[in-house]
Amino acid sequence: MDADLTVPMLLRRARALFGDKRVVARWGDGRLHRSTYLEVLARADRLGGALQRLGVRPGEPVATLCWNHDRHLEAYFAVSSIGAVLHTLNLRLHPDELAYIATDAGDRVLLVDEELLPLLEAFRGRSPIREVIVVRHGDAPLAPGLLDYEALLDAAPPANPHEAREQDAAAMCYTSGTTGRPKGVVYSHRCLVLHSLMLAMSDLFGLRERDVILPAVSLFHANAWGLPYAAPFVGADLVLPGRQLDALTLRRMLAEERVTFTAGVPTVWLPLLELLDADPAAADLSALRLLVVGGAALPEALLRGLNERHRIPAVHSWGMTELAPVGTLATLPSRMERAAPEARLAARLRQGTPGAMLEIRARGDSGLIPWDDVAVGELEVRGPTVSSGYHGIGDTEGRFTEDGWFRTGDVVSIDPFGSIRIRDRAKDLVKSGGEWISSVALENRLMSHPAVLEAAVVAVPHPTWLERPLGAVVLRPGQEVSVDQLKEWIAQAFPRWWIPEALVFVDQIPRTSTGKFLKTRLREEFAGWYAGSQAPAP
Repeated sequence: MDADLTVPMLLRRARALFGDKRVVARWGDGRLHRSTYLEVLARADRLGGALQRLGVRPGEPVATLCWNHDRHLEAYFAVSSIGAVLHTLNLRLHPDELAYIATDAGDRVLLVDEELLPLLEAFRGRSPIREVIVVRHGDAPLAPGLLDYEALLDAAPPANPHEAREQDAAAMCYTSGTTGRPKGVVYSHRCLVLHSLMLAMSDLFGLRERDVILPAVSLFHANAWGLPYAAPFVGADLVLPGRQLDALTLRRMLAEERVTFTAGVPTVWLPLLELLDADPAAADLSALRLLVVGGAALPEALLRGLNERHRIPAVHSWGMTELAPVGTLATLPSRMERAAPEARLAARLRQGTPGAMLEIRARGDSGLIPWDDVAVGELEVRGPTVSSGYHGIGDTEGRFTEDGWFRTGDVVSIDPFGSIRIRDRAKDLVKSGGEWISSVALENRLMSHPAVLEAAVVAVPHPTWLERPLGAVVLRPGQEVSVDQLKEWIAQAFPRWWIPEALVFVDQIPRTSTGKFLKTRLREEFAGWYAGSQAPAP
């Protein structure tokens, strides 16, 4: 008998088998709140009823603008259970981008943390948002027109059940808009269930009932790597750290909650490593069986420090929003158990092999490349968790093939055993702290200043954020402008963490024979510019 794979099915399993398992969340005021899946699901039922009372219908988006806590988790469960589409807004984006995204998605109802109301007000008037539900932990009165989250739940009956089909939309995330406008990626119920199953498989994350999972990744971007669905699916305890991802808070929560699995970008783990190096005996992290590093390349020093000095098993992962989002994991295969230490280290620094339901290939100028780890080409991925197009626009960039392959934009080589190694990034993106920054967008903004003739932005290594943008600027003859004035010019259009710390005035920008900016030469020239510096957190 065929049965639809849906998020409600996943949640029914959690309710029946794992209702007593823990959900621990740090709220905005710093307090830890402890509950269980049964309690979270009961509240999610009432949230679903409240949303239905507000007129939310199946297929309609419900937006969130929230940190990592249990109220946000309730929205994950409630929205999909009534057939609506969970749309997590990335609170680190510029208000202009948030206005565009909320309008493009058609968001009418929004859940927002009280401390993020100023951000909401910066773009709400340029969006279709009409109903605002505020998650708060204090007693200060709300402004007129805002709805109190707890009051809504207290007055709402449980939701009327909605039997979704597995191909129905369940969630939606937007890309970072690094090569143009942000694009919506819609995930079906089937996609989210299969992605959860993939994360539970032993050759990927191997999630299981005895795990205690702490996502050090955002619930407001890329589904927190699918962990809010996978944890109840396998029955693991879930620990949500709120907005505080500093090293001291993470070390304390990892130790006190006896976390066994965690995942985050390198810029989360680098400060933790420094803290552990400074005082190795300050916290007992022996419960950790796996720490996943993704969102950017895994630095060798980070891998060595966690594995060798602190005996924390760190593993590299790669993925994309269009993949729901986890794609690969660089675990060591059995054939390498007796390999030399240098070979084992090199294998773990790769992006790794694909999850069980994903296929990979790479295409060069002359067609598909061999898996010899020498030839390079653009990575393509296919599978049931891979998107087939973007919300409202389908495939406007030729990135999705008719037979289901997605062109990732990453240039890779593949070894004979299917392990990928990213060699370069298409379109000169900067990846700072696990978040993308568009060099082209920054260049266009700089060159829109009346004093600027030309500008080229490149990714430069940074000791804290791995990469930061650096701008080379050519002024128009007779014109003057300061670095601070140009930074203010950029700040009018982009978030603070996009702004390059270094804007260097040059006489000319090197070019290729065809007249394009020769960015490789700029990268070489300025490679050591940020050595020892500190950049703002993305």
